[in-house]
Amino acid sequence: MHILNNDIEFVEENRDCSYFSNEISDIRYRYMYNCNEQQYSKMLERGWRRFGRMHFVPECRACNKCISMRIDVKNYKFSKSEKRVINKNKETKLYIREPSMTVDHLKLYDKYHEHMQDKKDWSFSPIDPNDYLKSYVEGKKDYAKEFLYVRDNKLIGVALVDMLSNGMSAIYCFYDHDYEDLSIGKFSILAQIKIAKEMKIPYIYLGYWIKDHFSMGYKEKYKPFEVLKNRPKLDEEPIWEQE
Repeated sequence: MHILNNDIEFVEENRDCSYFSNEISDIRYRYMYNCNEQQYSKMLERGWRRFGRMHFVPECRACNKCISMRIDVKNYKFSKSEKRVINKNKETKLYIREPSMTVDHLKLYDKYHEHMQDKKDWSFSPIDPNDYLKSYVEGKKDYAKEFLYVRDNKLIGVALVDMLSNGMSAIYCFYDHDYEDLSIGKFSILAQIKIAKEMKIPYIYLGYWIKDHFSMGYKEKYKPFEVLKNRPKLDEEPIWEQE
């Protein structure tokens, strides 16, 4: 463990992989009480992710299947099917504000994960309010936002998004599968792309892409996108290439 400018950095080695039952992962963490936009942009470009005040990046020695990827916003063109998803959500209201926690947030979060337990065999237990605060509300800066999707005066989707001048980071999204016909998960990404285009933000970071993975493979649908070809340290240059 290292303490750097009041930040705490450590590596968790030989932990069970979150994506493959037969793999072991090594994750570097940095707990940052304050992280300004310049620091955060530098970390995003080098494959780091954020939950609350905790930032992390994989450093797995035996595997490199988790690949950082980002959507090329300027050159992105909405397909016919994506336009249909957008049109289906004409009556879906979108509110963008700083992250918060309400009873509706927690109920929707649990409902989503209980559904995913049945659909994709995710482990599920009701989230503790303190855990939600630590993961999705704490550490919020001017760039931290939540996208709230509302239909029939009901919260049906929440997306946590960091909005920086040179990139947006899609942190997490959960939604109500009772509105499955609206494809809220897809609509959320498309809405972010549309806003990024309007604000001339060049990239949307979708986190880690794992080709053909049942939970992480969907990200390759959002073309064109770039992938991080190296695993640079913070003082090294990242190499991004079109996939």
